[in-house]
Amino acid sequence: MSGFKPYPAYKDSGVEWLGEVPEHWAQRKLKYIARFSGGGTPSREKLTYWNGDIPWVSPKDMKFEVIVGAEESITSEGLQNSTASLVSPGGLLIVVRSGILKHTIPVAINNVEVALNQDMKALRFNPKLAISDFFFRWIQGFNNQLLHAWLKQGATVESVEQEYLADTTVPMPGINEQRMIVDFLDHETARIDALIEEQQRLIELLKEKRQAVISHAVTKGLDPTVPMKDSGVEWLGEVPGHWEIARVKNVAKLESGHTPSKNFPEYWEGGDISWISLNDSKRLKVVDYIDETTFMITALGVSNSSARLLPARAVVFTRDATIGLAAITTKPMCVSQHLIAWICNENLVIPEYLLLVFYAMEKELDRFTFGATIKTIGMPDIRELVTTVPPMTEQARIVADVNAQRDRIGRLLQESDMALALYLERRSALISAAVTGKIDVRNWQSTSGDGEQ
Repeated sequence: MSGFKPYPAYKDSGVEWLGEVPEHWAQRKLKYIARFSGGGTPSREKLTYWNGDIPWVSPKDMKFEVIVGAEESITSEGLQNSTASLVSPGGLLIVVRSGILKHTIPVAINNVEVALNQDMKALRFNPKLAISDFFFRWIQGFNNQLLHAWLKQGATVESVEQEYLADTTVPMPGINEQRMIVDFLDHETARIDALIEEQQRLIELLKEKRQAVISHAVTKGLDPTVPMKDSGVEWLGEVPGHWEIARVKNVAKLESGHTPSKNFPEYWEGGDISWISLNDSKRLKVVDYIDETTFMITALGVSNSSARLLPARAVVFTRDATIGLAAITTKPMCVSQHLIAWICNENLVIPEYLLLVFYAMEKELDRFTFGATIKTIGMPDIRELVTTVPPMTEQARIVADVNAQRDRIGRLLQESDMALALYLERRSALISAAVTGKIDVRNWQSTSGDGEQ
């Protein structure tokens, strides 16, 4: 790290992924310097156990480095009648069982007294030997390595194996040195976090700008001097006076989809017909044109189901889960029953223009969705969807202008994403270097300026 020197001497830690540590640092197993406590869930059938004044921390609350509350809370009665126990402020909280462990081991320090659910553990350190904040940073710095070292193999849900956790060898600078490292990291990560937050804000503003560009173009057009009229449609508002307003079904033929039976392998194996399903949602979210799909079906599968081979330049549209993800097909394809397709009458509307209308319709579609678990939009509502219909030459100009602006914004977003990734990488590298002794911060002092130490 620029501006920081290494320690004078190092020794082999004996742990392959830990490498060398400063010569004067001790090494101890976690079980000898910390006490572990777990959690539990009070009975949901007992209303007197819930909505109390004790924050009940679960993996969904581990979005922040400092825990000051939780989405749910329990009462003293609920605590007494469960396996949960109170964790006083200053504990190191760790997720030990959850699907999120595929990617990271969330850790946090609690600033208030909390109880934990059964997917969490708390570590309390011997105050003469260690401070929670140091090991909080240590887990952050070695997250990828510990994810591999701690996870229980073969478990249905990813989980940290208690034995692996307890037997972990950790580097042990003296208590005062731990505090110096923590103070340094608190200060430096706060500076980086401010840059990260600023970059994230910029990314959100760029996305909002991109959406505004699309919405304005398909509802107001490109000429600010043109006379306007009331569209009679709330989300469209006033539109250029010479534009038509039509139901989408009147300018494009509506087609639904189907899934060939999975009981017949011959409908799927060796298939060469692209079949768009919810498995392609991530792709639909980011592309204007779809040319590849997760699954393919055979001609036999098409002929033995309600699926229909749609022509190229059909506008496909998800009607379940995330509503309104859309793209234009580049070749004949089929869709599942979770999507619909619009085959445009290109004498009335071009697919690229209709695609922009669907992008602009994002918030309007939320009004139609229903379903507690999986959101969906019903076919009667789909048949009522409305679009603006400018003259064909104007549609082409709008598409060209909007796409040029989207390209410019897209380049800015790419630059911002790269900058954000660099900040996150720098943050991770700085934490790792400090908690493993790759840099010596013992002489570091906080300053009010922003200069590098």
